[in-house]
Amino acid sequence: MKILRNEKGYIKFVFTVLVIGLLVYTGIQFGIPYYKYSAFKYDVKDIIRINLGHVAKTRENLFERAKEVKIPIEEEDISVVNMGKTVRVKTSWSETVDLLGLYQKQLNFTIDIEE
Repeated sequence: MKILRNEKGYIKFVFTVLVIGLLVYTGIQFGIPYYKYSAFKYDVKDIIRINLGHVAKTRENLFERAKEVKIPIEEEDISVVNMGKTVRVKTSWSETVDLLGLYQKQLNFTIDIEE
């Protein structure tokens, strides 16, 4: 409570809390798209293993999972190619991170997996 009695200490305290709050907000805003990318990439590997050889079913399952994770892609954007013993999946998308309307950053994500 001594901090609140001293004007200089109060200003430092408020400034520090605002900076920490801004850092947490920025971390969350940038972390969510990367988390979605990582989760979808892991799911792509699982779906490929489950549907090995079934191109249409694999594409459909991947699109359903992308919708669940809220990834902005269409079913046509997912390329599934059966290469004999392996299956190759390629897709990409972009997401824009907006920090309070002051700063926008476009993040580009690409998945190219062969299982």
